Amino acid sequence: MGFPGGARAGRADRWRRRGDAMWPRALEVWLLLLAVAFANGAFRVAVLIPRLGQYPAHILSTLSLSVFIVLLARFTIGWMLIDSARRALLVGSLWLACTLAFEFLAGHYLFGSPWEKLLAEYQVLHGRIWVLVLIATFAAPLWAFSQGRPER
Repeated sequence: MGFPGGARAGRADRWRRRGDAMWPRALEVWLLLLAVAFANGAFRVAVLIPRLGQYPAHILSTLSLSVFIVLLARFTIGWMLIDSARRALLVGSLWLACTLAFEFLAGHYLFGSPWEKLLAEYQVLHGRIWVLVLIATFAAPLWAFSQGRPER
């Protein structure tokens, strides 16, 4: 039985503070992912499409963004204060929800893309592999957590 302010209370407070700090940091990393995605898209339009064509540029851009997401998760996992596989999955779920919300809501209402065009990106049987970015977005925090903190 613990006493108020004792060792158990101190541990609980530390865990609560870590959890409270995890969410804003996870959102900050997602905003950085968003910036990386914009840069990746600009590179695809400006460099890859003129040199490779639409479909090869789509494939290369999707694969490179997936790699960037995994690497960014790897190098920020400790800073985000993720201390369990469960929390890593929660962060992956948060990132996925933010990505889908941005993709559909901003894509349609801010950038004016029709719903049909947005949904077409998910047609894997038609060669669209955007879903790999979503898988990477969800799984990257868990994979990064499983690798441990990167050496500095």
